[in-house]
This record gives sequence, structure tokens and C-alpha cells, in this order.
Amino acid sequence: MAADYDEVRSDVKESQESSLDDLKSANAPDARSVVLELDQADGLDQDGPGGEIIAEELVVQVIPPAADEFTCFSCFLVRHRSQIAREKDGHAYCVECEG
Repeated sequence: MAADYDEVRSDVKESQESSLDDLKSANAPDARSVVLELDQADGLDQDGPGGEIIAEELVVQVIPPAADEFTCFSCFLVRHRSQIAREKDGHAYCVECEG
């Protein structure tokens, strides 16, 4: 007698049906309640680290390139003039970007 190995065994089929019934009867939250909980949790995360409100302004001093420096047109890093690999249309490219 030939056996069909692709067919689901009867004991496995019964356990699959019972677990499906268990999942259907489980008390799962609906989508609206989950969205409401997430929105409420997002409203609480407006503080900085440690729960304190940070009201400081960030001050950064910008230093322009010196006479012996250039800004690579490819990677936009400020480099020394000795690292210029090529200049094209008024734009300089560094050795690393051209290498």
C-alpha cells in the first residue's frame, strides 16, 4: 500500500485545529486600542535623557577654510592643498576620492 507523505497526519491536524480555536477565543486587543496606547506613549517621550527638559541652545563656532586648505567637491571634507588630486570646473577633488 502506498503512503502519501504530503498528507497531514490526523493527530497533527487535530492539534492545529484546536490551537486555531484557542487563538480565536483568546482575548486579544483590537487595533484601535493598540493605536491609542501607542499615541499615549509617544506623548510621554518629549523629555530629554533622564526625564529632564533641555532648553539649551547649541552654539558651534564655524571656522572658514584657511588659505592652504580646500573643500573636496566629492566628500565635502576640508583638506590641505597637498591632497588635491585634480581640479575640474573650479572644483577640487581630494586624493582619497580620486584614488
